[in-house]
Amino acid sequence: MAEDCSRPPVGGTTVAGALASGASDLRLRAVDGGFDLSIGATLVLRHRPDDPAIFVGEGRADVDMYRGNYFLSDRLDARIPLRHALIDGATVALAATPGGDPLLAITVEGGALALTALADRLNRLWLRCVAQPGERLWGGGEQLSYFDLAGRRFPLWTSEPGVGRDKSTLLTFQCDRDGRSGGDYWNTNYPQPTYVSSRHYALHLDTTAYACFDFRDPAFHEIEAWEIPARIELFAADRFAELAGILSTRFGRQPPLPAWAYEGAILGFKQGMESFARMEAIIAAGAVVTGLWCEDWVGLRETSFGKRLFWDWKANDARYPALRERIAALNARGIRFLGYVNPYLAVDGDLYVEAVDAGLLARRLDADEPYIVDFGEFDCGIVDFTNPAAANWFAERVIGREMLDIGLAGWMADFGEYLPTDIRLHDGTDGMLAHNAWPTIWAEVNARAIASRGKTGEALFFMRAGYTDVGRYCPLLWAGDQSVDFSRHDGIGTVIRAALSAGMVGNAYHHSDLGGYTSLYGNVRTPELLMRWSELCAFSPVMRSHEGNRPDDNLQIDGDPEVLAHFAAMTRVHARLAPYVAALCEEAVATGMPLQRPLFLDWEDDADCWGIETQYGYGRDLIVAPVIEAGVDSRAVYLPAGATWVHLWSGDRHAGGSTVETPAPFGHPPVFWREGSRHAELFCSLMHG
Repeated sequence: MAEDCSRPPVGGTTVAGALASGASDLRLRAVDGGFDLSIGATLVLRHRPDDPAIFVGEGRADVDMYRGNYFLSDRLDARIPLRHALIDGATVALAATPGGDPLLAITVEGGALALTALADRLNRLWLRCVAQPGERLWGGGEQLSYFDLAGRRFPLWTSEPGVGRDKSTLLTFQCDRDGRSGGDYWNTNYPQPTYVSSRHYALHLDTTAYACFDFRDPAFHEIEAWEIPARIELFAADRFAELAGILSTRFGRQPPLPAWAYEGAILGFKQGMESFARMEAIIAAGAVVTGLWCEDWVGLRETSFGKRLFWDWKANDARYPALRERIAALNARGIRFLGYVNPYLAVDGDLYVEAVDAGLLARRLDADEPYIVDFGEFDCGIVDFTNPAAANWFAERVIGREMLDIGLAGWMADFGEYLPTDIRLHDGTDGMLAHNAWPTIWAEVNARAIASRGKTGEALFFMRAGYTDVGRYCPLLWAGDQSVDFSRHDGIGTVIRAALSAGMVGNAYHHSDLGGYTSLYGNVRTPELLMRWSELCAFSPVMRSHEGNRPDDNLQIDGDPEVLAHFAAMTRVHARLAPYVAALCEEAVATGMPLQRPLFLDWEDDADCWGIETQYGYGRDLIVAPVIEAGVDSRAVYLPAGATWVHLWSGDRHAGGSTVETPAPFGHPPVFWREGSRHAELFCSLMHG
């Protein structure tokens, strides 16, 4: 459905540059005193003297950070429209006035635009790309509130996502008032300056500076960056699935998940030795368990927020005596042990002292001493990964010796989004440019540690923070800290949009905290929420429970007989799907297709699939529509045209291209499989128990 919306050239020069994918060309054409830039047949930039597409400027950032929540503003000194273009072959020199000194040079290089600022003072860029009525836009990293980004503005800065994330709700108001932590629809742990257009092209801004996608104007998409980026990359393909594969190649394709990660559930507890007893009781109730995840393997710290961890990354012998031996016993039963780590060191821990003595911590700008971050009633230093010695020390000394060598098979690699901007780093990188880069740097440290033990594709870490290229190192995303509810912008439904958006920019594997995480101001889990989240996770690559920040206040999966029986049944469904998930992992490695995917990646010719955000294809052969509203026992499910669909639980057949009101009693979430699938026998076995 790609359209030719470019105007015919009026004299001048045409420059064609082949994309890395070989799918399309970038074409630069002089037109009416300006120029057009097209990718294949699709016009992306239309620049005219009276309607410029490119602006540069000067600004000074104001950054206020409070416990991972960032408040940014720009003291803008100049915004200059570059009205006048001089084209010389593949290069455009842009000036503000006729005959004035050029301020910016843009050169077509293959599938990218190389940008060069011609005045040192310039540190802002605005780019206006052509928009069309009805155009849809996807990507932006991992977006939680909206999968289709059209019509909204999305600042791109890794941070805490906020609690509530909806300024109209009481919970968000309370969190803003008391902790500056309410957030908004665009806050995310994993932003990425990449969008995919329904016009079959993608644009990526190659920068780690603060950026913003503003899709509110119907005439253009405005892209903002707080530096002059070195490159703007463009990609195109005839089909969305092909475009997703191109982006997966560009940003890094993950290895297949280890089989243990999807053959059963991973139980998340932080109760010391009691965690083992709780696991045994859940197994006795009929659950299939392949992992025990104990964040508190390092010890606990009680705060007003709830139960936190002691950030000194080594086994706490008092809480987990003889852990190495217990891990070995679990491994013999096919159960892996997982832990937790982040890139900060508590000032009252042993590793902090070791890092200080070796000069491995980031420092303050105004003093030759470690930069200390307040994490809410405890302070930490920051390991400076721009120092090769520090990165190697953390990968070997901490993850290698303290975690992998005692048998940990996985962990949550947390808090990549907290790097302050007023910081002095070993390699001299400005904090404003290091901040967004930090999640990917942190992911690389974890991947390096795993590779050093020959366990790539076997050991598994998962992250919520991300940025460009994080998928090159991080094998699994999780959706961050949802509220323990059904709320529109921070509840169970956000994890679907998160998976879809992250998948569009190259991340194949995604999952969430079963039951949500954040419980504040009396907002606690209900049995209904836990059961609906269990159903969603059963049809996700990884099914991992979490106790939440206040486990004593919240219902747990083993805290109610009905909830436990339901959870156990869903783990059995999850385990039965393992052969299908293994095939999806093989497909992801070969093509870059995400396991949880928007319907249009497989059913592009059905335009009714393009706007669907709260159901997903689990591979090509399953349509999953989890219940994400409280108090309902059915939901409408759209079934793509071009196939016949079989209801997983009843066997009823439905023609594609239709919406089916589907019953959804507990234990039977709305799921359909494609008639003719080579996995039909497996799907039928689920119907018959």
